[in-house]
Amino acid sequence: MTNALTRRHLLTAALATGVAVPLGGAGRGWAAPAEPGPARVTLPSPTGPHRVGTVSLHLVDRSRPDPVAGPGNYRELMASVWYPATHDVRRHPLAPWLPAAPMRALLASAGFDADAAAAPLTVGRVGAPVLRTPGRLPVLVYSHGNDSHRAEATIVVQELASHGYVVITVDHTYDGFSEFPNGRLSVPLNQSFTPWDSSYDLRFVLDRIEDLAAGRNPDAQRRPLPAGLGATLDLRRIGMFGWSKGATATALVMTQDRRVQAGLSLDGPLQSNPPVTEIDRPFMLMTATFTRAAEPSVDEIWSHYLRGWRLNVHVDGAAHSSYIDHQWLIPQLATIVGMSDEELAGWIGTLDPARAVRIQQAYPLAFFDLHLRHQGHLLRGPNPAFPEVQFIP
Repeated sequence: MTNALTRRHLLTAALATGVAVPLGGAGRGWAAPAEPGPARVTLPSPTGPHRVGTVSLHLVDRSRPDPVAGPGNYRELMASVWYPATHDVRRHPLAPWLPAAPMRALLASAGFDADAAAAPLTVGRVGAPVLRTPGRLPVLVYSHGNDSHRAEATIVVQELASHGYVVITVDHTYDGFSEFPNGRLSVPLNQSFTPWDSSYDLRFVLDRIEDLAAGRNPDAQRRPLPAGLGATLDLRRIGMFGWSKGATATALVMTQDRRVQAGLSLDGPLQSNPPVTEIDRPFMLMTATFTRAAEPSVDEIWSHYLRGWRLNVHVDGAAHSSYIDHQWLIPQLATIVGMSDEELAGWIGTLDPARAVRIQQAYPLAFFDLHLRHQGHLLRGPNPAFPEVQFIP
C-alpha cells in the first residue's frame, strides 16, 4: 500500500509539470507555451451543447467533531458545483484544475520545484449565470480516489455538465489536496481514511444539496451563489460516481441512502469494512485493474449484492487511471521527464489517450442518461464506434 500511495503522489504531482501539447502521439510533439510564466498542460473540451459554470462551497458538518483540528472544530469539506451556464460567460474567469496552493503542495510533495508549472484551465466559468431550463436538472455527486482531489475527473465532470447535469465534486479532507476560503491548505495525512469515512462525507453533501434545492445557502461563509442554482436541482434524480476508493464509497452510500438512484464505479476495488451490501438500483462497473476475475471483492458484489440493473464494461488496454484525467495529462508529462514508452504504458496502459477521452465522455453520460433521463442506446451492447469497450456478462 505504501508503494501505491507514493506512486499516486508522484502521479498527481506530475500532472502539473507539463507544457501545452497538441492531441495525439502519446504526448509527443510539443507546442510552445502561449503565455509567459509557468507552462500549463491542457484539458480537452466537452462535447455538450451548454457552456459550463462552476462555484465552490465550504461546508461544515457540525454533527462530526474533527479530532485532527482539535477541540471545538468540526469536519470541514470543500466541494465544487458544476452546472450548465448561459452563453454570456465571458466576464467570468476560467476555473483552474486546482488552485495555486494545492498545486504547489502537489509539486513539493513529489520533490518538484513548487513553482514549476501552473494547473490546467477547465472550461468552467467561475460564478457564471445558471442556464434557465424548462424543468429541473438531474444531480450527480463525485467522490475522488485515495490521496487525490476532487478535480481528478474533470474531463468526465465537464462533459456531464455540458449535457445538462449539475455535478457536485467533493474533497475528502485529510485524504486529498484542497484549499479553504481563508487560504488554509489541507493535504493527505497518510493515515487510514476509509471508504466508510468518505461515505459519511457524501451523505452530508446530499443533505446540503437538499438545502440548495430549498433555496438555502449551505456555504459556511454564505458566499454568494449564482442566482437560480438551487432551483435547477431535481432531487428525484440523483446519481453518484467515483474513481478507485471513491467508487467504493459510492457503493457504500447506495447501501445506506435511497436518495441515490444510480451509481457508477470507475475501476473501484469495492473493498470496505463494513462491506458493501445489497444495492437494488442501477449500478455500472467500468473496470480496468480491478476486474471481477482479478479482485474477489468486485466479483462478490457483482454476484451477490447487485440486485437491480447492472452492467460491467471493460476497456482493452486500460490501466487504473484510464477513466480519469491522468490518461490525458500524463502523456503530456512523458517527454518532459524523459519517460520511455514502457514507462508511460506503466502509468496509462496501452489505451490511446484520445480514445480514452472519448470513452470517458461517452459511457458515464450514457449510464446516467439511461437511468436518470430514460434515453440513449449506447449501453445496449458492443458498439463499433468503441471497439475497445467489452461488455462482460
